[in-house]
Amino acid sequence: MHKGGFLHTLLVAVTATGLVATATSPGLAQAAGPTGVTRIADTQLDPTALYFVSYDGLVNNDSFQQSGILSYAGFQYTAWYTADRSAVIARRQLPSGSWSTVKLPHQLSTNDSHNVISLGVSPADGRLHVAMDTHDNPVYYVASIAGLVSHPASHSWTGADFGSVQRTLGGVDLGSITYPQFLVTPTGALQLSYRTGASGNGSNELAEYAGGRWTKLGRWQSATGNYTGPNGVVSTTRNMYLHGIDYAPSGRLFATFTWREGNTGVLCAAGGLSNHDTGYVYSDDRGRTWRNNAGTLVGSTGGQAVSINSPGLVVDPLDPNHGLMNQESQAADSTGAVHVLISYVPGRFTQCVTNYQSDRQRNGRTFFLSRAANGSWSKVEIPVPSGSTQRSKLVFDRNDNAYVVMPFGRIVAATRASNWTDWTQVFGADQLGAFGEVDVDTSRVRSEGVLSVLYQRASTGTTPSPIRVADFRLG
Repeated sequence: MHKGGFLHTLLVAVTATGLVATATSPGLAQAAGPTGVTRIADTQLDPTALYFVSYDGLVNNDSFQQSGILSYAGFQYTAWYTADRSAVIARRQLPSGSWSTVKLPHQLSTNDSHNVISLGVSPADGRLHVAMDTHDNPVYYVASIAGLVSHPASHSWTGADFGSVQRTLGGVDLGSITYPQFLVTPTGALQLSYRTGASGNGSNELAEYAGGRWTKLGRWQSATGNYTGPNGVVSTTRNMYLHGIDYAPSGRLFATFTWREGNTGVLCAAGGLSNHDTGYVYSDDRGRTWRNNAGTLVGSTGGQAVSINSPGLVVDPLDPNHGLMNQESQAADSTGAVHVLISYVPGRFTQCVTNYQSDRQRNGRTFFLSRAANGSWSKVEIPVPSGSTQRSKLVFDRNDNAYVVMPFGRIVAATRASNWTDWTQVFGADQLGAFGEVDVDTSRVRSEGVLSVLYQRASTGTTPSPIRVADFRLG
């Protein structure tokens, strides 16, 4: 069988060295699924939020934001662009307080869905950090006063709580960047992951906020190296698209990814997408050095970077002719085990995607990959098509049951007891009226067992539409 194809449910075991063994199972059990989800609230943030479709997404609601919505110290925070293009941040006291908004002194510069608003919290001084409006250009960045999020009840929520909008990271010039994503280290420092360069020729980098100031740690992934497509065409540049970059409960920093080639000649047809393979790297020293699936050192930040020529990175091989999505989703369960979502058009439908959009809408399927403690990987197809070109989000409840929030707000789930094979739909795609991708508050799932979904209602053209937060009790 072609490695992109599934005759029916296919379980795939991938060893720590990247070798693949496959075995078929007779089907997915449906009876042992989780008890489901219960929608307990659905609140409106803005009845007329900015709306335009770009790269098949919305600037207020691309799932790769990390984080567009988060919770901290009993309050929840989110952000979006209003109909007049102003950047707005909002907070509410959990579990059901009313939303209060602050309009920042910045307006979205261009109609580009990459230019999302990402939020982060620095635990040491209780500041809220905001990175926004960037796609291969200098970031727009603002930080709050100290203590605003660590002691929220002691502070008003006004524009005076925030500093001026800067084009550097607190004086540190990152150059032109894309995909700013905040994460907190086990030592309480705040980090920013971002890409320099461009799609097909870019590098992932890290910066770190500690002691009240930002430091640029540098590049940890290289764009260079040779990749030969199945048609014999060679590509010499690429970028590593992250499905996420997160700290597991163990303190390990991990990232799963797909490569995007700069030379689209590696494709079988011009209408495809030059993403290929699923890879995995991790760091046990807060992103200073990087290791492959087998634990071998393969790169360092600011030094010899991880590249396509680094050994042992690929854990699920797939050629570039299947419309593999970039920046899907990943998560760690309570034991620290890594799981990742990927989606593509399996080989049972075609060996050559000729139209990325129509082929994925019709035949795209989502797969759940898991890494065991010994470094082996398993893979199962989720038997609910998303019917979309877009991405899904993965979260785990406090019992390590898995929930996948698909485009349009459809939710499917599987139990830890079944080893995440009993996937079933627990919330319908037609119940929110969402445009497509959604963002989720992963921190609230961990703290309260509540899944908050940030979504925007579907509209037409550039007609503004409501942006809302739906809250679900899990299990």
